[in-house]
Amino acid sequence: MSIRHKEQRVGVFVDVSNMYHTAKHLFSANVNYGKILEEAVSGRKLIRALAYVVRSQSSEEELFFEALSNQGYELKIKDLQVFIGGAKKGDWDVGIAMDIMRMASKLDVIILASGDGDFTELLKHAKALGCRTEVVAFGKSASASLVAEADSFIDLYKQKAKFLIAKRRHTSVRPDQRTATRPVPRTAATTRPAQRPAARPAPRPVPRTTTER
Repeated sequence: MSIRHKEQRVGVFVDVSNMYHTAKHLFSANVNYGKILEEAVSGRKLIRALAYVVRSQSSEEELFFEALSNQGYELKIKDLQVFIGGAKKGDWDVGIAMDIMRMASKLDVIILASGDGDFTELLKHAKALGCRTEVVAFGKSASASLVAEADSFIDLYKQKAKFLIAKRRHTSVRPDQRTATRPVPRTAATTRPAQRPAARPAPRPVPRTTTER
């Protein structure tokens, strides 16, 4: 079995869909892809870091793609296919396999971030070409055959605090609730009861004189 050393040329290939859905179903959280890249490379020579994503026209995905790029990944993007009847397809399995085979001769280490057992034969072939193979995935859901075939395995499940980001919860407030919670400003009219004007005294009677009959 080959070992790690700092002169190794490393290629990182991230199956974003697999990682995203695993984190969502197991922990209701998001993946820290920047930490994954840092841990996978581990001080060696990074040649390429590819993240494979599917565009579904979501309002937030462009921000997500930008974040991946800022963390050091080159993006491979394909559009989600929607078939008649509602079926959807957006996997990158063949694309990832083809890229790894094309780059294998220029790499010493192939690092696959995915728990998909369909990549087991790919790892066998990469090892036959002389590459060290490493897998980064959640051990609780990763394929046993994939983990067994890899020269090294990083179990994200055992380091959840490091590799996961808790999703933010948004609370919605109805318009009527917003107005109801605003304090009413205190004014003189609201703090003191209205006062009635003072009643005028009744006029005094005029005294009668002796000239009146």
